[in-house]
Amino acid sequence: MSNLEHDPQEIRCGAEAGPAAGGGEVLVGRAVPLGGPRAMTVSRTLPGAHRRMIGAWCFVDAYGPERATMRVPPHPHTGLQTVSWLVAGEVLHRDSLGTLQEIRPGQLNLMTAGRGISHSEESPETVLHGVQLWVALPGEHRDTGPAFEHHGVLPVLAGPGFEATVIMGSLGGVSSPATAFSPLVGAEIAVDGACEVPLSPGFEHGVLLLDGGVEQVSPGSLTYLPPGRSGLRLSGRGRVLLIGGEPFGEEIVMWWNFVGRSHDEIAAFRKDWMEGEGFGAVEGFDGAPLPAPVLPATRLKPRGRVR
Repeated sequence: MSNLEHDPQEIRCGAEAGPAAGGGEVLVGRAVPLGGPRAMTVSRTLPGAHRRMIGAWCFVDAYGPERATMRVPPHPHTGLQTVSWLVAGEVLHRDSLGTLQEIRPGQLNLMTAGRGISHSEESPETVLHGVQLWVALPGEHRDTGPAFEHHGVLPVLAGPGFEATVIMGSLGGVSSPATAFSPLVGAEIAVDGACEVPLSPGFEHGVLLLDGGVEQVSPGSLTYLPPGRSGLRLSGRGRVLLIGGEPFGEEIVMWWNFVGRSHDEIAAFRKDWMEGEGFGAVEGFDGAPLPAPVLPATRLKPRGRVR
């Protein structure tokens, strides 16, 4: 799913921050209704009121498990990658490149928006449970051509008490085949007992509980860990999502489904979308594209990874 709020302001408010054991902080998600009579409510932990990014990861929505029908009409993206990861259910992706691809649990749908793409997502009525994430593209790659990748099988790092599916980047020497434009990691970790998962000390990390019970992670929150750690100790039985990367050094503007660098750039993206320019067309979706919301009265400001 993407950001379907009817009245989005600059995407900068969300989770409250509190201390976490071991020197990190806990980002408590806020409930965001996505609109429509049968729409889902997601828990958004990034961007937060204080912390806006973890590495290049700039958006984290978790949803379900909930019986629902997903119907997200065609909408645009710029300057980012969308990372779709399911715990349960199935979702059909269409985009302006002509892609038609279903995703199921354990598979990765990765869409690189670059200078501009549009897509839709839909599912039958089913139990949906998953996360939608965005990765901000660094300046030298943000105008790259749009692209889509589906990875049905991903590599696994196994150790005592854990098994990690590497979704993006690298973990413990195991690398995902998915295209990444900055040093980062994304992994689903199945925990069975006590374990220590290797980390890159140069990365900052975030840990989100997907299901089960893992003592170090609170339900509905994202635990932030600063750089300097070589391992993550976990205990319990469940699954967590690990994200991380080198601290992102650029300021960005996030509004609706766009990532840019200035108010004027975002305004130009919106204008192009509303005039049918620059984003192509999604064929096969039974319905009209989403209109862009009205820009806020105040100018959008570029912001760094923390406020």
